[in-house]
Amino acid sequence: MSANSPSLGDDETTFTAYSTALAEAFELVAESWFVELVEKRVPGATADHGRADALRAAAADTAAQLRALLAADIAVQQVGPLEILRRSVVGAPTEILQAVGAEPVQRDDFAVTNFPGDVFDLTPASFADVDPTLHEPGLVWGAAKAHIHLRRRREAGGQ
Repeated sequence: MSANSPSLGDDETTFTAYSTALAEAFELVAESWFVELVEKRVPGATADHGRADALRAAAADTAAQLRALLAADIAVQQVGPLEILRRSVVGAPTEILQAVGAEPVQRDDFAVTNFPGDVFDLTPASFADVDPTLHEPGLVWGAAKAHIHLRRRREAGGQ
């Protein structure tokens, strides 16, 4: 490694910045994403203040879970950030759709098996499905996490 190459510590500092950027980007779109999930299936369903408040609280809770995950060292992260977003859709958005009488949708076998509680097919396949502005921060975060993981393994093995 050349003397001008960044250290592992430098790379980890950069990774922390990418983690923060992803968390902040999600926080900017979280509430509108939850509202859109419901409104696309039942227009007007979020006009009720109680439902709007439930979505706002769910967005804040999901953002806090995401921020906590992204603040943790990669060695202890048991799930990825997209998994947190996927789990969140079976909370308030699904409950509201059920409460307003929305009909569950037909889903393929993969969705039924992997996301059994998501009867309205709300689960995002990617960060861009949540909001296009999350595509780049999510991609950069994932690449940086892989880099840190490989670098730690390489340095621990003396390679």
